[in-house]
Amino acid sequence: MEALNREAWKGLSAQEKEELMRGMVNHFPVGMQYKGLETFERYGQGIETGVFSYDEQKFVFVPGDRVILGWDRWQDGMNDETSADLLETVSEYGVENVDSFLCSQMSPVREVQIAPMLVECGNHSLGWIEVSEAEAMAQENACFAEELEKFKLSDLNQYELHQEFRLVRQGEEVQIFWFNEELTLEYFIEEEEKTGFGLLTEDEWEYLYGGGCRTLFPWGDSFDYTMKLKHFGSLEGVQGIVDETAEPDPSLFEEDDRPYDLELPNFFGIQFAGDPYTYELTLDASGTMIPKGGDGGAMICGGMGPLVGFLPAAAVYYRDGNAGELDWEDMIDYMNYRRVIRLADWAR
Repeated sequence: MEALNREAWKGLSAQEKEELMRGMVNHFPVGMQYKGLETFERYGQGIETGVFSYDEQKFVFVPGDRVILGWDRWQDGMNDETSADLLETVSEYGVENVDSFLCSQMSPVREVQIAPMLVECGNHSLGWIEVSEAEAMAQENACFAEELEKFKLSDLNQYELHQEFRLVRQGEEVQIFWFNEELTLEYFIEEEEKTGFGLLTEDEWEYLYGGGCRTLFPWGDSFDYTMKLKHFGSLEGVQGIVDETAEPDPSLFEEDDRPYDLELPNFFGIQFAGDPYTYELTLDASGTMIPKGGDGGAMICGGMGPLVGFLPAAAVYYRDGNAGELDWEDMIDYMNYRRVIRLADWAR
């Protein structure tokens, strides 16, 4: 159905969109509910689209499109601040040609057809499963009970025993997560398919993140130094932030109560982790994992500052060339995923 492609969709009336969305519900997994239309705007792009709910998770309809993805050249070019920052940072690591350095970090340019989709707005941890306190106790971990009690009495917001359990404070409550060490990619894909969902491809992820933009970031070619970022806090007004360590002294930064900018819903209503220490799972045509949206924190840990350190999380087409060297167990420790339902048959 042509109406499910982006340009045609934008031309529909609200009533026509409502009718299309309501007509789809019966073809989705049992329990999917249509909630109505909502408008999302960011980075100069926007859409009015259908919002759905499934198992207390929010989904949005994303129309399809034929777009060019990947990066090999500037559209507008960096401003002076970004250019100076980038050159100063990478030159310390022996990089002489900034453009070649960036191209080597990005996916290749290609033209693709993206099918319309129903997409989960948030993402979930792949390697960590939330459990109750009773379920955690049943694991018979030798130190869990002691560590849980110490955590409850502490001022810590989070505690983790590597690839065993994680404790997260949520107000007066403590969330408990257990590491899913027996999970395999093949099993996970099969289980999602059984419930009627798929997982994103790299093409789909890049489309959802950038909307087909030809700039380095979804907002343009220059870095936004007014953002609030994980691991750095609010950048605006901070002097000498470039080349600071990965864990700067919090007193150096102006903190506020606003959320981290890269976590906010974008023009499709999709939220991303906005954290280079994490990845989001995508697959290629053969089912091979392609991690997106991070590099495990490698560049931040290298002291590269917010611009280069956040390229993996902020640059639309970043592809971690070193991810293939990591073991599956290491990857799922930092891996997130989101569910998707492709509507290719409806678009015909």
